[in-house]
Amino acid sequence: MKVSIPAGVAIGLAALFSVYHLVLAATTLPRVHEVAPIVACMVLYAAATGAALFAPGRALPVWAACFSLATAVVMPVVAAPVVELRSGPGYATWWIAAVGTLMVVLVVRGRGAFAWAGVGFLAVHTVAWAGLEALGSLGVLGSVAWVAIATVFSVAMNRATRVRRDFIRAEQETEDWQAAQDAHVFERQFRLSQTTRMALPMLQRIIDAHGELTDDEREECLHLEQAIRDEIRGRSLLSDDVRAEVMRLRRAGATVQLHDDGGLDDLEADDIRRIHAQAADALRQARGADNVIVRTVGEGADTAVTVVGLRLDVAASQSAALGAGLDDEDGDEDDSVALWMEIPRHLVA
Repeated sequence: MKVSIPAGVAIGLAALFSVYHLVLAATTLPRVHEVAPIVACMVLYAAATGAALFAPGRALPVWAACFSLATAVVMPVVAAPVVELRSGPGYATWWIAAVGTLMVVLVVRGRGAFAWAGVGFLAVHTVAWAGLEALGSLGVLGSVAWVAIATVFSVAMNRATRVRRDFIRAEQETEDWQAAQDAHVFERQFRLSQTTRMALPMLQRIIDAHGELTDDEREECLHLEQAIRDEIRGRSLLSDDVRAEVMRLRRAGATVQLHDDGGLDDLEADDIRRIHAQAADALRQARGADNVIVRTVGEGADTAVTVVGLRLDVAASQSAALGAGLDDEDGDEDDSVALWMEIPRHLVA
C-alpha cells in the first residue's frame, strides 16, 4: 500500500509554521530597541520562505537555496543586536526557530548541505552572542534537531523511492519477459498448427499407402517441405493468396525462394495486406519464369518487397537477381529477366 502526503498539504503546513513565526515576530516589536531591523528580517524571511516553498522543480533551485542560506546568515546578525536578553528567553528570539523551519524546508527540497550550513552558522553566532548555555535556552538545539530529523527522514524517503523504482523496473522487465515468452509460445503453436494443416493430408496418405508413393506424390512431398520452410524463412511475406501462388509455381516446375529480412516489421496492417496482394499478383505474372525470388527490403527504403522472375539456368538466375546482367554493354534489357517488380513501402498520393 502506498501512503503519501499531497504536496499541497505539505506546503500548506510549512507555510502555516512560517506565518506563525512572523506573528510571533510582530508581537515582539514593542519590546525591541529598534523596529526597522526586525521588520527587515520579517520581510526577508517571508521572501526566502516563499522562494523555498514555491520554486518549481522537485529539487530546490540553487539560487533559491543560496537565498535561503543568506537569509539564515543575515537574520541573526541583524536581529540579535536589537534584542534585550536580560529579561530571559522569550519570543524576541523568534528568528532562531524561524531559521530552523526554513532549513528544514531546504532539507525536504533536497538541499541538505545548505541547511546544515545555515543551522551551523546559527549555532556559532548564538554562542558568540549569548554564550554556550544559550544553545539550549534559546532553542538552537531544537532547530538543529529539526534539521537532523528532516535529514534522516529525507534519506529514508529517497532510499524508499529508489527501492520502489527498482521494484517497478523489475516488474516491468518481468512483464516484458512474460510477454516475450507468451509470444514465443503463440508463435510455436501457430507454426505447428500451420504445418499440421499443410502436411497432415500427405502424412495420412503415406500411412495409408505404407510408404508406397507415386512419383507425383513424392514431388508433392517436396513441394510441401518447401512450403514448410517458407513458413520459417519468409513468414512476413505469406498470406493465403501468396501461399497458393507459390505452390502453383512450384507445381509448374519453377523454383520459388522467399526471404524475409524483417523489412516489414514496422508497417501497419493495411500496408501489409496491400503488399501481400501485390506480391500475389506479381507471382501470377511470373508464370514463364524458372526461378522466382521474393525478398523484403530493409527499413528506411522506399521499396518494401522486390519480386524477380528469372529464366535460364540457376547460375544465370542468381547473377541476374544480384543485379549483374540486367543491362548489357549496349543498355538493352537481359532476356533472363522475366519479371521485375518493386512493391512500395507506402502508397504515394
